[in-house]
Amino acid sequence: MTATADVLVITPHPDDAEFEAGGTIAEMTNAGRQIVYVVCTNGDKGTSDRNLKPEDLAALREKEQQAAARILGVKETIFLRYPDQELEDTREFRKEIVRLIRLYKPELMMTADPYRRYIYHRDHRITGQVCLDAAYPYARDHLAFSDLLAEDLQPHKVKEILFWGAETNNHLSNITDSFYKKIEALQCHESQLGMYPAEHLEEWLKERARQLAAKENYELAEAFYRVIIGH
Repeated sequence: MTATADVLVITPHPDDAEFEAGGTIAEMTNAGRQIVYVVCTNGDKGTSDRNLKPEDLAALREKEQQAAARILGVKETIFLRYPDQELEDTREFRKEIVRLIRLYKPELMMTADPYRRYIYHRDHRITGQVCLDAAYPYARDHLAFSDLLAEDLQPHKVKEILFWGAETNNHLSNITDSFYKKIEALQCHESQLGMYPAEHLEEWLKERARQLAAKENYELAEAFYRVIIGH
């Protein structure tokens, strides 16, 4: 296997990565880091339009995600196409993430925080937990999903994970120079944002980013909970 990536971004739905980490992703690709997206669900329930069929919405959101990824300089986008709101912490899902970790061998993973309490989308919680388990210990241990060895998918040790959407954060990313690239990528998701004036979205996200960077020597930030994996 020759596929590699510095960073594996595993997002529950189309648009989550851009909302939570779009500026950081743009900064990374601008610095030459190779990033691969893994989109877990097809987003087929994310609409209030009763005339839009789920299969049509899923196809539309896939195109939107591909467009957003191109703007951010993402190397490749993989769609797992699980139904929206139906992710479960299953052996099949864990194995799929382990397979991708062993294939791409990322140093860093980015995904949704699994431990946010109360009002939180279940798909986000499940994605974060499965990714954490897949990175440690499953992807590391050769006897975990040992049939992957027959595909020459050898064990791999992920060094760190950045969780977005956490209740508490211990890591900030300076997105002052990439904020408008984040906005440009988000605007690709017209099925989700088309009803909101573009200037309102920009104003809201900029204020949020300013608050996160309030104690820093730069203007705008994205926030994560960073976990260093000790093997």
